[in-house]
Amino acid sequence: MNYRMMSRFISLILLVEVIFMLPALALALWDHNMVVALAFLEGMGATLLVSVILHAFSRKARKGFFAKEGLVCVAISWIVMSLLGCLPFFLSGEIPNYVDALFEIVSGFTTTGASILPEVESHSRAVLYWRSFSHWLGGMGVLVFLLAIAPSGGAAGGFTMHLLRAESPGPNVGKLVPRMRETAKILYIMYILLTVVDIFFLLLGNMPLFDAICTAFGTAGTGGFGIKNDSIASYSPYIQNVCTVFMLLFGVNFSCYYLLLMRQVRNVFKDEELRLYFCIVAGSILLITLNLRGFYGTVEETVRHAAFQVSSIITTTGYATADFDLWPSFSKAILLGLMVVGACAGSTGGGLKCGRVLLLMKSLRRNIGRVLNPQKVQVIRNNNQAVDEKILDNTNAYLAAYVIIVLFSFIAISIDGFSTTTNFSAVLSCFNNIGPGLEAVGPTCNFGGYSIFSKLILIIDMLAGRLEIFPILILASRSTWKHR
Repeated sequence: MNYRMMSRFISLILLVEVIFMLPALALALWDHNMVVALAFLEGMGATLLVSVILHAFSRKARKGFFAKEGLVCVAISWIVMSLLGCLPFFLSGEIPNYVDALFEIVSGFTTTGASILPEVESHSRAVLYWRSFSHWLGGMGVLVFLLAIAPSGGAAGGFTMHLLRAESPGPNVGKLVPRMRETAKILYIMYILLTVVDIFFLLLGNMPLFDAICTAFGTAGTGGFGIKNDSIASYSPYIQNVCTVFMLLFGVNFSCYYLLLMRQVRNVFKDEELRLYFCIVAGSILLITLNLRGFYGTVEETVRHAAFQVSSIITTTGYATADFDLWPSFSKAILLGLMVVGACAGSTGGGLKCGRVLLLMKSLRRNIGRVLNPQKVQVIRNNNQAVDEKILDNTNAYLAAYVIIVLFSFIAISIDGFSTTTNFSAVLSCFNNIGPGLEAVGPTCNFGGYSIFSKLILIIDMLAGRLEIFPILILASRSTWKHR
């Protein structure tokens, strides 16, 4: 295990985190909130100190860096970044319990949006900004950002693919261009441009600038931390519709946008995962709209709320315009299913991913065909290309790990005595990085009622879900740390 090179990279991650805290510090100073400003200064100082210590340890680091180091490095980076990133919440006294502060920032970085706060409007703008910005930073991934800005042959030289594969969501990570650093740069340029366009359209709806920035951060990262107690419900129908559109856009594989830039429109429309994604969205909106007949005053309002919540749940954003926990059971069942499915691979969304669902369905069909015709050779194809059997094996292993972790987490947090629906939806919500669940953790409630033990379980679930399970499992594996 190349500990020194890992230390160097983690130290750079923490340095990036300190830099990204500066706008929140500036906002606290602008608002003359010296308590919060001091909390950010202390948090930045502690983070910088750890970064300096790790950098000093990494001197004379050798360049050998392989898949195991990449997975472990990503997992440790996210954990350390969260342990230090929550300090402003805790030191300012706005979240006086450290585990609660950790839950909040992990929920932010993993773009989950599950909160322990009973209400948010009393909190300082600096804290709300850092809380929302954590979504934007975690959406594409801070390591991808670092790969985009790292000079060639520098700290990222030689192992960029291992890091990008470990942090990027989806069953497979490919290169948009031959050099991984250029791929990371293209991803972030598209991410920034879409965020800016989102802010522009929100401002056209007379949304205050601070609200527009924080809302766009949550939409872009598919996170869902609102700065209003009712999430997006109090904003105009226009703003709600803008959020609906951009949530869906950020749930699309970013390679599709790259293909559009390259004028390969036909390849985009032929993408099987993209077609499945929009078919699921359209079908869910239609079914929920029909199920909600008479629930709202007009057809327009019914369609708007149905479209918003379907977009919010399938992209794992978690914003809300209505208390869908009051909807009929059929509509809630659809939303619960969308929690599992999730958005496209290579997007900022969470969940199982439409790409994996597609591969699992094709694998199931092939297995049925093998039972009927044992001698027939059947190759699974995706977008007219043969799928490597290793990808299918990884997809099956991911599904097995997914089911086991959800089951054990559900059993573990059930010790707190909440209802089965509450506990199951809480685990699905956190593991799939969604935010709201049902009943006691519904869109008008929060996770504050859970015990410290349950919150720690849900924190692990959020990290495992965002990092696609395997980095966390490898980090916890005894064989990872054995010297050979």
